[in-house]
Amino acid sequence: MIAIIGLVVVLGSVIGGFLLAKGHLLVLYQPAEYLIIAGAAFGSLLVMAPLRILKSIVAQLLKILDSGPSRQTYTELLVMMYELFNVARKDGLVGLESHVESPEKSSVITKYPYFLKNHHALDFLADTMRLIIMGGIPEHDLESMMDLDLETHHHEQLQASSTLQTIGDALPGLGIVAAVLGVVITMGAIGGPPEEIGHHVGAALVGTFLGILLSYGVVQPLASNLRNITETEGKYYVCLKQALLAFHKGFTAQIAVEFARRVISSEVRPSFIEVEDACRATKTAG
Repeated sequence: MIAIIGLVVVLGSVIGGFLLAKGHLLVLYQPAEYLIIAGAAFGSLLVMAPLRILKSIVAQLLKILDSGPSRQTYTELLVMMYELFNVARKDGLVGLESHVESPEKSSVITKYPYFLKNHHALDFLADTMRLIIMGGIPEHDLESMMDLDLETHHHEQLQASSTLQTIGDALPGLGIVAAVLGVVITMGAIGGPPEEIGHHVGAALVGTFLGILLSYGVVQPLASNLRNITETEGKYYVCLKQALLAFHKGFTAQIAVEFARRVISSEVRPSFIEVEDACRATKTAG
């Protein structure tokens, strides 16, 4: 939500300052310039990005209204892993098979809807648990495999922000294209009245203004926001990885969960006592 507020502040400050300087707002209304810049930018986006990345850009832009994984979200993840590890302690690794093969029917996983709707996290958990259940894979090899999975996912997620960044970098140039075309039109009317020439020059300058504003005030900040979202969400998967790795090493459920808790960013990290109380509550409920 704060990103939306930021965009409003940027646009409000620019337009407000223009009006404060006794500028006429209708002068900025130049549909032809908007069409040139927006159309060229969108066309460039279609050229450089496959449909998969375009969908990812839209999906990630919708996330700017979300704050990402919260303290409660992480607490639920840790408690879920604690419950799963205790299933293995009581029933052996075989007891985890039903939870892994049909997570949508799992008596444990279905209690945590945030995790259940996170398809990559769910697949990551299920695939890693399958390897652990099969046995025979050394700890360092399992860690390397999980790192490869997370690295691939992280790279895929960053493609949206890097593509948006490229478009942001190109917008000032596209603004110059619109301005040059405006100058061409101005040169064609050079013998006309000064008012007409001034109108054409003003329209051309609006193209330059719009390209620069959209680049540095809108698109590039959004690209940076998407990168931050990707980095923040990446911690969620690292937390999951650490819990699974500690479990595979033979640590108790409580210790494995503590390994995972330590990698969580401080602003959303639940305390040791919070996690311990939440885990004890599951025993009481059980």
